[in-house]
Amino acid sequence: MTRVVSIYLPDLPTDRIRRADPSLPVEQPIAVIARSGAKRWVSAADAAAKKAGVRFGMAAAKAQALFQGLTMIDADPVADALALERITLWALSQYSPIVAMDAPNGIVMDTEGADHLQGGEEPMLIGIVNRFRGRSLTARVAIADTWGAAHACARAITRETVVVPRGKTARAVERLPISLLRLPEKVVGDLRTLGFQNIGELSATPRAPLALRFGPEIGRRLDQMFGRLAEPIEPIRCPELIEVSRSFAEPIGAAETIDKYVGRLVIQLCDELQKHGLGVRRTDLIIEKVDNTRQAIRAGTAKPARDVAWLTKLFRDRTEKIEPGFGIEKLSLVAVVSEPLAETQRASSLIEEDATDIVPLIDVFGNRGSRVYRAAPVASDVPERSVQRIAAASDDNDVSWSHHWPRPVRLLRHPELIDVIALLPDQPPVSVTWRGKRRKVKRADGPERIFGEWWQRTSEWVAVRDYFVIEDDAGERLWIYRSGDGVDAATGSHRWFVHGIFA
Repeated sequence: MTRVVSIYLPDLPTDRIRRADPSLPVEQPIAVIARSGAKRWVSAADAAAKKAGVRFGMAAAKAQALFQGLTMIDADPVADALALERITLWALSQYSPIVAMDAPNGIVMDTEGADHLQGGEEPMLIGIVNRFRGRSLTARVAIADTWGAAHACARAITRETVVVPRGKTARAVERLPISLLRLPEKVVGDLRTLGFQNIGELSATPRAPLALRFGPEIGRRLDQMFGRLAEPIEPIRCPELIEVSRSFAEPIGAAETIDKYVGRLVIQLCDELQKHGLGVRRTDLIIEKVDNTRQAIRAGTAKPARDVAWLTKLFRDRTEKIEPGFGIEKLSLVAVVSEPLAETQRASSLIEEDATDIVPLIDVFGNRGSRVYRAAPVASDVPERSVQRIAAASDDNDVSWSHHWPRPVRLLRHPELIDVIALLPDQPPVSVTWRGKRRKVKRADGPERIFGEWWQRTSEWVAVRDYFVIEDDAGERLWIYRSGDGVDAATGSHRWFVHGIFA
């Protein structure tokens, strides 16, 4: 069953202005002023302005009188639309094959078959919010069975995310205001005059009188919201994307036929990629059905590729998920993310064979939803900062780990507090209590003193850690440290932590 995500960007105009002018102080309130003839009114306000009492629709003169330090900037709907288009194209490359603009300040996407790549629906929504926040954009995200329900819920919530369970659309939207039905403002005003306040009241009213007075639009929007009428999402496209497609005079549905035409589309796509000197990193197969619905399959590769056999295999391994329904009338293959790819020598008797290429294995796991990565060193003395996750197929960097002192095979995600009996300042522990188990120390080596990175954080100007390698009476070896030098309280709390485990 299709699941639709709606991303609402309530502060898109002000967020765009701040991104365009980073010199604006964060605490500086901003209001966007629109014009309608001689009338000037607030069309958008950031969080600081809203806190000061500035509201949508307020007269510009009143807003300026309300807050003297308010920065007022003329509205630019064209720039806002272009910004929304850029954000939507970015979301297309990151989350789902079917993504479209929900103007003027939203994005809608069909996440069927894509949410597992993000760890499930709720982690996906949280990840979307966090990534938008990282791009200095405020987002409210909802997922539901239909576009209409997701659109309404994203604009009604005060928190950042909401997940509407499958089949619970009616319960989720019945108390929402009728203004969220995506009806013309005049129709909403007339409905309120008649006494309608929420969607539940409107949906319980007989259709005939409403259709006689307002036309079919109200019934159509209600049917779309409750899933009785399909509302296809037309995916966003740009001229830079390489796309090949095949339409069918007679709808197809057999698995063998689908595989045959997918293979032909892959050949066409690779030919186009070769003309442009590109390799594909993320490819979408869009299936358009007779009943005006779409299904999509996304395949990604760890490195740029245009190998026909491999790309065909990636899609044919997943075509069993296609539900043709009453038939498929069009197949499209889109290179959503592509990168330059030079011609390389594949095989020759004159050169030695390269080492086994594990990139295909990485692709298989990645397309199953597994997160494949490898650890790489970082130039840092602080242990938890000396390692980073990089793409599994990334090139090696020039940094290497220091081998002057032993390091544990397993570094804990966060150091864990332990109880220790030890003589200060430089004596190793006599006993350690970790996770409720008391361990007698048989052997110890240390201390290895590690200083804080004062050039990155002022709080680490005098910070010190003293690390010890200890072995308990059972033969288990731990990497522990004391926060501080054991004498000066300014260097640390003098509490003890376990940070790693040796083999």
